Amino acid sequence: MSDRPEVTAVEIARLAGVGRAAVSNWRRRHPDFPQPVGGTDASPAFALAEVESWLQGQGKIAELPVLERAWRQLETLRDPAGHPAAPLVPAGAFLLLLHREPEAWPALAAEPDTRLATALPRALAQAAARTFGTDGAARLGLPSLLGSTYLDLVRLLAELARPADAPPAGPAVGRATDSAAGPAAAFERLLTRHAEANTRQLSPTPPEAAGLLAGVAGPALTVHGATALDPAAGLGAVLLALPSAASRYGQDLDPVAAALALLRLALHTPAADPGPLPLDLRAGDSLRADAHPGLTVDAVLCQPPYNERDWGHDELQYDSRWPAGQLPPRGESELAWVLHCLAHTRPGGLAALLLPPTVASRRAGRRVRAELLRSGALRAVIALPAGAAPPYGVPLHLWVLRRPAPGDDFRQVLLLDAAPPQGAGEGGRDRVDWPELRATVTATWQAFDEAAATGRPVPADRPGTHRVMAAIDLLDDETDLSPARHVPPAAPAGDAPALAHLRGRLTELLAGLAEQDAALPEAGPARQPGHPPAVVTVGELIRSGALEVVSSGPGAPGRPAGHGAEGVPLLTDQDLITGNPPAAVTDPGDPGAPDAPVLTRAGDVLVPALGGGVARVVLPGGPLDGVALGRQLHLLRPDQALIDPEFLAGQLRSTALTRRAASHASTTARLDIRRVELPRLPPERQRVLGAAFARIAAFDTALHRAAALGRTLAQGLTDGLADGTLELPAGE
Repeated sequence: MSDRPEVTAVEIARLAGVGRAAVSNWRRRHPDFPQPVGGTDASPAFALAEVESWLQGQGKIAELPVLERAWRQLETLRDPAGHPAAPLVPAGAFLLLLHREPEAWPALAAEPDTRLATALPRALAQAAARTFGTDGAARLGLPSLLGSTYLDLVRLLAELARPADAPPAGPAVGRATDSAAGPAAAFERLLTRHAEANTRQLSPTPPEAAGLLAGVAGPALTVHGATALDPAAGLGAVLLALPSAASRYGQDLDPVAAALALLRLALHTPAADPGPLPLDLRAGDSLRADAHPGLTVDAVLCQPPYNERDWGHDELQYDSRWPAGQLPPRGESELAWVLHCLAHTRPGGLAALLLPPTVASRRAGRRVRAELLRSGALRAVIALPAGAAPPYGVPLHLWVLRRPAPGDDFRQVLLLDAAPPQGAGEGGRDRVDWPELRATVTATWQAFDEAAATGRPVPADRPGTHRVMAAIDLLDDETDLSPARHVPPAAPAGDAPALAHLRGRLTELLAGLAEQDAALPEAGPARQPGHPPAVVTVGELIRSGALEVVSSGPGAPGRPAGHGAEGVPLLTDQDLITGNPPAAVTDPGDPGAPDAPVLTRAGDVLVPALGGGVARVVLPGGPLDGVALGRQLHLLRPDQALIDPEFLAGQLRSTALTRRAASHASTTARLDIRRVELPRLPPERQRVLGAAFARIAAFDTALHRAAALGRTLAQGLTDGLADGTLELPAGE
């Protein structure tokens, strides 16, 4: 048992509310900073007790937040040879007691420790039995005895789970601002904290992707008596996205993950619901040792493990789940999961899986894909943008299947390409427009699925987005089901009127560039050698009151904007660098979000914290006016009687200035905004230079816009001539 919890530099930064670079600076500048006790040279680990004592001695924290104190106690419960997440199970069991039987804890808390140590395990086992059935405690693997460390932990958890406006049940053990507004929120914070400390152990399906799977399943799961299964449940994200009215079944190879998922689902189910809850999550290998044999449900939804070589190929050769004896090849574990999910689906029921794109095209799996087409089971293959789910660099596919019912002779397949076209911008977890993606996928799928059920015509093909094909037309030597191979390109790429419009717009932009070029300042004579101009640092301007600076850390990405999403537009560093409007809105439900986000106003200057050469002035009524300050940004708010905003922004775009003020604690340059040096000039001269800087910035923006439009026009002309939709004029 570990009695000396350790923390990394990232975790120290979290405790003190600073960036990781600050911790590196403390180690260099303070000889008394605690020495590493473990880890590696690149990622050292420090004794938490020593770090906490040093931070308090330096006045950098008054006390350790409740969440961190609870995490410290969890770390002492961990067996170094056991599962890293195992201590979260008894912690979740206690939170379940608070959630389901809130009146039980105050009476238990009044007991002396000797009696509490025996009464609490019994109360947890009884709560688990009433919630999950008589074997509830065994399914969670709850210990029968709990030590004094666990008693300290549960007191912290009771405080962490306390709503912010509720008085503590006993002596306060932390700040009220550390409370998580309920047991479910407290458990989510512990899971997040565990994921941050064990980044390589877990890659859960994000809630947005889980919501997409639930959206594809449709309203059928909202009715009483509906059933759903996730045979690769992980931490239960997909089942959590389903309505609690549905009976939810699951299985996971990891027994600790299965127990945590069970607790998570119960904590998110209203406490008023009588137990036992319709939840049945079991541990075990779903392919080799199915925990739910013979079960068929309305919907099977999952993101199975990928690229497994040892999935049971040899011992499962004659399994009844393989149709027409089509045993999936050894290297096609994902197709084995597809057939497993289909076997658990009732006739007419739905199965939806997130799969790597290679499953649609690998030659080894063509026979299984062909059988899915011939039987009518495979209904849709949907290409998603990169960043939708882990691994985030891979643009996954969503496969949707229906188990054929007797008399079902529908044999058509929807191929939907929801990934952005090449050149439309880099993908990434924070760049996925989830409201738009979910609306496109669910609307198209539901229209297609309804047509299949009613016999009405299927949706008309939409170039660049989707195409409906007869299954027989997909059967060939490869049976490649990749949407990008079959969906025709968007019509504007080769549409003559659209290209003419683009050319006219480009002509206008180029003419405007010529006018802006004429307005650019002329290059005057070089400055003669002499005394350099006097300078003043941003730090000095802050101390004098002439400038206010607000800097944001890594922060949370918020929620995607659009489709009625509530919240304030949230600007990130990438939005600022690319010149795009905010792609997200603030999420008031985020426990780590501030109550009152910093909002921009006219005259502010915005600079990314990483990199350099970009600085934008907030104009009245412009796209940056009144937005929330997102992650990795500096906001500079000058006293405009003393500092001209355009002058300040122009100086911050200077190559030499940003190079001098950048630090290189990692492979990325970080702008140390307080070290930035500005020439000390009177306001009148600043305004003259600021106007010139503004004209240069406008020219640069127009130049980039014209370049992007020119590339689009060139690609459209190329595509049109290549596919024959455009003809050369006579004589050429």
